Amino acid sequence: MTTKEAVAARIIELCREKKMAVNALANEAGVPPSTVYSMLNQKSKNPGVVSIKKICDGLGITVRQFFDCPLFDETEQEIR
Repeated sequence: MTTKEAVAARIIELCREKKMAVNALANEAGVPPSTVYSMLNQKSKNPGVVSIKKICDGLGITVRQFFDCPLFDETEQEIR
């Protein structure tokens, strides 16, 4: 799994846990829904740290809590 795929999976996982739709998350995070959807599909190859921080704010969690997940333990090496 790539880091980008892990980020997308984590966003979906947290939305499910919090019973929050993607549009509602975008609203809470103060970003356009297209920003969140681009992080969930192939449009965004490299989700930015600021966008991830806003997503975390919208979810009511810290960046540390976002990345404290087994999904990120098994990501592929990005340097090739």
